[in-house]
Amino acid sequence: MRGSKARQQEREFKAYSGLDSLPCGRAEGEPVRGCLVLEGGAFRGVYTSGVLDAMMEGGVNLECVIGVSAGALNGMNYLSRQIGRSARINLKYRHDPEYVGPRAYKSNKGIIGFDFLLKRVNRYDPFDYSSFFDSKRRFVAVATSFDTGRPVYFERGVEREIFNAVKASASLPFVSRPVRVGNGLYLDGGCTVKIPFDWAMREGYSKIIVIKTKPSGSKSKLADMSRLAPAVYRGHPEFARSLYYSTHAGIRQQRVLDALARKGRVLLIQPSRHIPVSRLEPDMEKLGELYYLGYSDGKEQLPRIMEYLGMK
Repeated sequence: MRGSKARQQEREFKAYSGLDSLPCGRAEGEPVRGCLVLEGGAFRGVYTSGVLDAMMEGGVNLECVIGVSAGALNGMNYLSRQIGRSARINLKYRHDPEYVGPRAYKSNKGIIGFDFLLKRVNRYDPFDYSSFFDSKRRFVAVATSFDTGRPVYFERGVEREIFNAVKASASLPFVSRPVRVGNGLYLDGGCTVKIPFDWAMREGYSKIIVIKTKPSGSKSKLADMSRLAPAVYRGHPEFARSLYYSTHAGIRQQRVLDALARKGRVLLIQPSRHIPVSRLEPDMEKLGELYYLGYSDGKEQLPRIMEYLGMK
């Protein structure tokens, strides 16, 4: 039975009108050899949530997931095998001040309230920790070292503070303080690696599925803000340098990714049409539209995905 706080939140915070129709349930199927690579993009990640829900409904259960920022958060719910959970949280609680806004900043020193997202939301939508920690599957969150400006790949089972690593991976520059993981400080993995498909290749995966949150060629406002990095982070010059050049690095990564996709080395899934959604998009109907675009694209790509993975 839901508590009074949950009922109060439902009354106070505007949610997506189609919330009750979202897919739900538990994914089935044995792990399949391959790596799922998930791009970030804050609330644009609801597109990825839609694709993953379609894949889970179709029984596509890859053994390895690596994600950056919102991709790491989506990857958690894919490993926990909870269909619709990522979407439910973002399409229901986006306007909860404990999740996004000044109250979140006050308690978490960042625009996103990770205490709510990774802990308190479990009161209303419990996370399946046992499935997430299944030793048959791998999970990696990418963050950027605040000292060296280099990407760091935190793997569950190797890094004991994996949820802190996810928090660091999703902590946006300029609006978040660095997050401590072990003895180091870290920020958004997208400051150095937008789409970590190269890690999957180095690990020897022959089947790699990449999910992007924007069509190729799109540009974000963060790309313009990166010019401010040398001034904002002058005390951490290596990090400032990586962030300053992150747009150029991302363009090079995208060119390589497109070439690999054309050769069939990776399977690339990205929005089939452009929906203008910002990183902190407040329009719940627009976020719902982006989610269902991902869900529709995922359903349409499912036969191709299963053929690529040798599941047919």
